[in-house]
Amino acid sequence: MNAYAHTARPVIQQVCGETPQIMTRILDEDVNLAIWQRQLPVHIVDFGALLLSLDEPLADAIVLEMADEKAQPNLRGLAARFNDLEGYAGFIADVSWLVSAYACLLGAKRIGLRLRALDKAMCPRFHVDHVPVRLITTYAGIGSQWLEEGVMDRRQLGQPQAEPTQSALIQQVNAGEVALLKGEKWQGNEGAGLIHRSPALAPGERRLILTLDWLA
Repeated sequence: MNAYAHTARPVIQQVCGETPQIMTRILDEDVNLAIWQRQLPVHIVDFGALLLSLDEPLADAIVLEMADEKAQPNLRGLAARFNDLEGYAGFIADVSWLVSAYACLLGAKRIGLRLRALDKAMCPRFHVDHVPVRLITTYAGIGSQWLEEGVMDRRQLGQPQAEPTQSALIQQVNAGEVALLKGEKWQGNEGAGLIHRSPALAPGERRLILTLDWLA
């Protein structure tokens, strides 16, 4: 055997499971998407639906310092004008748990949090993120869409005519599920970031989405 032969790159795959332990699989070299197929508690589902029904704007962004692993993230002010809605406390507790789990998993010391109510697709074309790992979860409305490896030529990303049109080829994250998407800036994942996009929304349709980014 040639000692200088290049090691073949592992086949990129996506994984899903019904327990939060599945999220650790995003650390595997051959995984660029890990989905925790969870069911949200009813009070959080109701909170998200009620918030969207008010048809008010929401675009909160917070940078969280996570120097102490045992400290709870400071979410004071997050969606604060909706704090009188039933289920708000449970919703904030859930976000806090996700932030702590994300920080623990990646060893993140600084996290960028965005919580938005959207009435249109922010990223309507299939693309890859230029980040290490992004957490996305949709609390209300339809979830993000993604493609298995090989469905679309990566050289054609951003080209509408190159995107798949068969619904069977387009995968979707369900509301409430937690997705960890590996991007192009994860060491060793260059050229293998998960291909995904925001879902198209019908007139009057909205979604409540949380994203977490590893900043440091």
